[in-house]
Amino acid sequence: MTNNIQHELPPNYEELRKSINRNSNWRERLAAIEELGKWKHERTIDVLLHRMHNDAVYKVQEAAFQKLSNFGEKVQLPPRNKFELIKDTNKVLFRVKKSLPADHTYEAFKEKLKNMRLDLYDTYEGDKGEDFDQWLENAWKTAKRK
Repeated sequence: MTNNIQHELPPNYEELRKSINRNSNWRERLAAIEELGKWKHERTIDVLLHRMHNDAVYKVQEAAFQKLSNFGEKVQLPPRNKFELIKDTNKVLFRVKKSLPADHTYEAFKEKLKNMRLDLYDTYEGDKGEDFDQWLENAWKTAKRK
């Protein structure tokens, strides 16, 4: 698909750059990578390299890697993070659980987490994919209540 690559800066570069740095929406970052992947320019390559090395959602890292590879860049896909994607995730989950009544439901916990920490919710949803609900419910059950 390298024949569809433009060798200039996209006209909406600033808008795409803002989208690609929006931490609370991995889908928007992924869409921005798809669009930037059509434009081979020094600045788009820099943005894609940064996302490939620094995004918490592995799907986004993979997409940036793929686009850079399509440009002919010599890049290596970073290893998948096996630990917490966001520092102190367990503490945040515990605080959310603690802030709810003792007899709250998983759905109430999920909604409160989404409202309080959309960045955390979105990052893990993007990383876990279809296993997200199972992972979050397990985290909810195991979060210790004093």
